[in-house]
Order: sequence, then C-alpha cells, then structure tokens
Amino acid sequence: MNRIVAVAGLVLWVAICQAQHLYSTDRLFQDLKILAADSMEGRKTSTPGNFKARNFLISRLKDIQVKPLLNNYEQPFTITRQFGMLQSGDGVNILGVIDGQRKETIVISAHYDHVGVMRQNIYNGADDNASGAAALLAIADYFKRHKPRHRLILAFFDAEEIGLKGSEHFVRSVDLAAEKIVLNINMDMISRSEIGELYICGTSFTPSLRQALAPLKVPEKMLLRYGHDDPASGRNDWTNQSDHYNFHRQRIPFLYFGVEDHPDYHQPTDTVEKIDLDFYKDSVETILQAIQLLDNSLTK
Repeated sequence: MNRIVAVAGLVLWVAICQAQHLYSTDRLFQDLKILAADSMEGRKTSTPGNFKARNFLISRLKDIQVKPLLNNYEQPFTITRQFGMLQSGDGVNILGVIDGQRKETIVISAHYDHVGVMRQNIYNGADDNASGAAALLAIADYFKRHKPRHRLILAFFDAEEIGLKGSEHFVRSVDLAAEKIVLNINMDMISRSEIGELYICGTSFTPSLRQALAPLKVPEKMLLRYGHDDPASGRNDWTNQSDHYNFHRQRIPFLYFGVEDHPDYHQPTDTVEKIDLDFYKDSVETILQAIQLLDNSLTK
C-alpha cells in the first residue's frame, strides 16, 4: 500500500511540475543566446547576420512543426528610405500559423531585427529583441502541443528598427478582414528590469482586455504594470513605439508587453550576460498565461 501511495504521489508531483513549466526554459535561453550571438552580427535588416537569424528562426518553426502562413515562411518586402529605394526583398517577415477551433485570429508578434554593427562594435540586441523572438518560439511550441481556440499567426517582423516597416507591410498586404484578426499581442524587450517590472500597454484603448486579464496570476517577484498608453498618466506613451502600432492604426486591439528602457538599450552592451534569466522566465510565463486567458475569453 505504501508503495502504491508513493507511486501515486510521484505521478502527481510530475504532473504539477509539468503544469508549472509550460515550455522548456533551457530551449528558451538557448534560442536567445543563438539569436544574440556575435555570429548574427546584430541582425540588421538586409545583412548576412539578419539572413542567418532568419534561417535559424525558420528551422526552429520547422522543428516545432508550425506551418507557414503563406506559400513559405518568408514574406519579403521592399523598403523605401529617404535616400532611395533598396533592392526588392530587402526586408523579410517570417510568418507561421497554428490552426485553432475558430476562424478568428490572434497575431502574436516580435521583431527579430536589430541595429547591426557600428564602429566595429556588434550590437547584439539580446533584450531588443532576441528576447521577444525567442519567447515567440516558446509560445509557438506550447500552442502546437495545446490546440488554441483561436487561430494563431506567429509573426517575426523585420525592419522594426528602421520605422516598423515589417509590420506595416504585413497589415497592408494581408486581407485583415479575411484573416479575421481580432487582436495583436506584441513582445519587444521582455528580459530584464532592475525592479522586476513588466508593462502591459494597450488596455486604455480596449478596457475589456484588462477585464479579461483579471485572473492573471503574476509570479511573486514580478511587478505587472498597466500603462504607457494614456497621455494623462504622465508616463511616456508607447503606443507607436513598436510593431503593435500598425495594428492599432488599423483599429485592431493590441497588447504590448515590454520593459522600461535600460542603460544598454541600443548599445553594444545589450548582451546575453545582462539578461535576468529569472525575470525573463517569469515574463514569458506571464505572457503565455495572458494569451491563454485571452484565447478563452475573446469571441465566445
């Protein structure tokens, strides 16, 4: 009898552990390290380093068995700059899709580009935004194993750093009505905060989203804040600061998860060594929990 109880207890313990770890933290950290490695040369749009990062992300989506949204995973686009037209296909979004029980679609996004190499210094962009891109892979892995109610588009946007060009192309080239996009959840800089703060931006435009997130269980050491989307609050307005802005311009509700700027923002010192692994893990688990709540509460 004692042996049976012991085995039952072990099974319960394993189940609890599996429930608490919704994704592989080892794989999450490994993906971040690869994306922020010197070999990626800062992932600047239209550079060999960006090409390497793109190939890595596509290989991971194939490993996870996420289908491409289009004929393949790549959505190339031309970028117009002040000093003329760059070559066709200069920017490339990476788009995957996970079918749900419904046709309504949530776009989960993170940009994978950064600012490259300047004055012989590699700007690795570990927090900005290898952290978001690696988190998106972890989220893809979870929902590939746990079928969502909503259809999910997984968007790794390019050219965010030069004017949100990748997400701009996406919302202009995709038939938003046909895709039935009801929400964008965007991640940009989610892996470090000296005081443990993670912000959710966007609920002032769609208060029902905050109501849907009311059951969110925040990790003990994390401070989850709402704001940066209301000029009356006295805080900086983040509404146009990352790719969610192009969805907002199309009147699609959004949530943006991010942290305050830190001294290594857009500096060559934004490296993997500066990442707070505990905070990063808590951030990803919080965002994943938020997606689960929204997936179950929207368009019932």
